[in-house]
Amino acid sequence: MVYGTIIQKGEKYYTYLKKLFDYIDNIQLNYKWLISYPECYPFDKDIQKMLENEYCILTGKELTDLVNKEDFQWIWGTFSAFDPCISNEDILKYKLPENDMYPGFWKNPLTMQHPLSKIEIVAFDASYTFIFTKDFALPEKLKEFYPKAENLELLNCSL
Repeated sequence: MVYGTIIQKGEKYYTYLKKLFDYIDNIQLNYKWLISYPECYPFDKDIQKMLENEYCILTGKELTDLVNKEDFQWIWGTFSAFDPCISNEDILKYKLPENDMYPGFWKNPLTMQHPLSKIEIVAFDASYTFIFTKDFALPEKLKEFYPKAENLELLNCSL
């Protein structure tokens, strides 16, 4: 089963990652991350270069270091988390997860785009953040820090 959360209310900005990572006890460190179709505007030239392609793959530490170096707003980007033992080749055997064209955001049952991912975080048009996970505890933890975060499955039922 996939659990989904949308953060779109109660914050000034929704697509900064440092605060999100702090709130989820930096669990991003436990994964390898595929960032697909990033659109963002960091000042740091090295970060710009890393994110100018359709995708990049980073360790959890590399992603954490990037966010700690410069916590910029993500306009678009899908962050897919994988067990570190999964090879980059295996990750790239599948279609890159999308940011805005994936119809699964808006219908039940919720699904994750990449079949090997454990968590997917989607920065959507700088307007809101989706979090999809197979771990029931993560959405509950998010509600502690983002009290206006909504259960995406329930929201989709009301659309």
